[in-house]
Amino acid sequence: MPRLVRVLGPAALLLVAVLSTLVALSYGGGASAQLLADPGPVVRWGLPIAKLVVNLAAAGTIGALVLTLFALSPKEREFGTALDFAAASAAVFAVASAVTGFLTFLQVTNVPFGVSDQFSATVGQFFSQIELGQAWLATTLIAAGVTVLCFAVRNQTALVFVTVLALTSLLPMAQQGHSAGAAGHNAAITALGLHLVFAAIWLGGLLTIIVLRTQLDGERIRQVIGRYSALALVSFVVVAASGYVSAELRIGTWENLFSPYGILVLVKVIALVALGAFGALQRQFFIKRMQRAEPARGRWFWWLVVTELGFMGLASGVAAALARTATPVAQVVATEIPQSTPAQILTGELLPPELTFSRYFTEWNFDLAWILFCAFGIFFYLAGVWRLRHRGDAWPIYRSVLWILGMLTLFYITNGGVNVYEKYLFSTHMLMHMMLTMLVPLMLVPGAPVTLAARAIAKRQDGSRGAREWILTAVHSRFAGIVANPIVAAILFGVSLWVFYYTSIFSWATTDHIGHQWMIVHFLITGYLFVQSLIGIDPVPFRLPYAFRLLLLLVTMAFHAFFGLALMSGTGLLLADWYGAMGRTWGLSAIADQQMGGGVAWGIGELPTFVLAVVVAIQWSRDDTKVTRRLDRKADRNEDAELIAYNANLARIAQRDAQTPG
Repeated sequence: MPRLVRVLGPAALLLVAVLSTLVALSYGGGASAQLLADPGPVVRWGLPIAKLVVNLAAAGTIGALVLTLFALSPKEREFGTALDFAAASAAVFAVASAVTGFLTFLQVTNVPFGVSDQFSATVGQFFSQIELGQAWLATTLIAAGVTVLCFAVRNQTALVFVTVLALTSLLPMAQQGHSAGAAGHNAAITALGLHLVFAAIWLGGLLTIIVLRTQLDGERIRQVIGRYSALALVSFVVVAASGYVSAELRIGTWENLFSPYGILVLVKVIALVALGAFGALQRQFFIKRMQRAEPARGRWFWWLVVTELGFMGLASGVAAALARTATPVAQVVATEIPQSTPAQILTGELLPPELTFSRYFTEWNFDLAWILFCAFGIFFYLAGVWRLRHRGDAWPIYRSVLWILGMLTLFYITNGGVNVYEKYLFSTHMLMHMMLTMLVPLMLVPGAPVTLAARAIAKRQDGSRGAREWILTAVHSRFAGIVANPIVAAILFGVSLWVFYYTSIFSWATTDHIGHQWMIVHFLITGYLFVQSLIGIDPVPFRLPYAFRLLLLLVTMAFHAFFGLALMSGTGLLLADWYGAMGRTWGLSAIADQQMGGGVAWGIGELPTFVLAVVVAIQWSRDDTKVTRRLDRKADRNEDAELIAYNANLARIAQRDAQTPG
């Protein structure tokens, strides 16, 4: 039975995926001949199939690597086999990406295939100078690099960087297709990127388990499937949410749901719902019975896996066809809109209404990535607290309250009115910066998430690394020891202000969606490290004495205030071709708004600074009280032996001095 499953599983996936792609292309018109500059049937039908192979191979690569990191033990054969499968998938990924890039070239340029020097020069120009060609070239090179690294690297920590590199290969694909250039393109890129990543983890992880079936005994297979099931559940939630956002952007109205594109989306939704049902059945029924060593249930489980792969093939095939199918809502680049405004040309969105205080709370621009991050952050934190209390351990309620408030504040900053207006007003951008670096960490750090994870998550005994092991590995790493050092954290917090705003990084973070996401992560991490070095509860390699903590806080905040004053007194616009070219008819002028942003950097930072100073002082006082009580208890136990010895020593010194002439 297992051997048959190993054959039928991948075969069902590939067969269903190819057939569903062909049927969906025929139904949706994705492979129909073009009226002008038709590239021919080979390109029209071959390009979606090649893209399908790219998606499946990328899933095999990423899913195997993620399963290796979180579920498999380097002490067992399974570890090496999974990496070999990842390497083989990455090799197919590289070849399929090259083929897809070449077919894309034929479709875009409509140049007949040939072997002449002119044809070769045109191909070289496409892959070296055209953005679309550069994207596929980058994907191919990254996949080839991952192939080599999967064979060469066997260290668990080093594999993290290989996995990150593999995930990077999806970034060029996320910036192509229907998501590129249209209104709402930032939301579309985020949704598509999340969809690709977590669908790959879901599908690739299941394929890896099929490959490893013969190397996992009864108890081991139950452990691995249980760990994969947790990854699959998270992936299902993210894929469902990102799929909804993508569909809503491209369908628009209920009437469009019955268009060819909408019908294909409904088919994909049905496949997703079925996969969710399979996952629930897997977790609630089969895994529990496999733990009771019921062989019959195990056989039924593997047939369920084959069926699940078939539905995954259906979803993958329809997704490949959807990328070639015309959307009901036209995906028009902002620069192609007649009479487009300067704000539309720069941001791709209409200029929001005039900013008032109430609009900070009534205007919203949702970012799916941060919605999911905050939701998972609250859920897993409360799950850890529940596990502690369920086994009778205490956890201070104030920590949970502060953590939830911090996550809700982060949700507002990345989705609310601040996120709406920061593109158009430097002062609002600076408000976002101050809240990310000062306010949010001030609530998250006392939540002590590392301490909670170390206490609540079960320790692995088989050599594999789960969430607890990876968190503790990161915290105790040499790199963490450097960046968590109070002096280094203060330098990162203060100096990065000048580096960020007075280099081209500011332009990248403002004009590019990926840069904007990096900016949020950077501000959040540097603020968290700085606050952690002052009032943190979680373990760190080194802590300053409390007096030096207060001194470090004052010096850093003085540096911070000097930055704010420099902006307030400055007369040169930092991003004149952005903030100065928005065409706003309301609010302050661009330079006056920038000067106001300097006031925000100086003034808003003072309140969190005062709170930090108060907390450090309170902790200092409590620490002195604890030390005094400890010494008092020690004196009670040994009847003031240290004091008696100290007085005796003073008496000996006095006696010696009295006996010494002169």
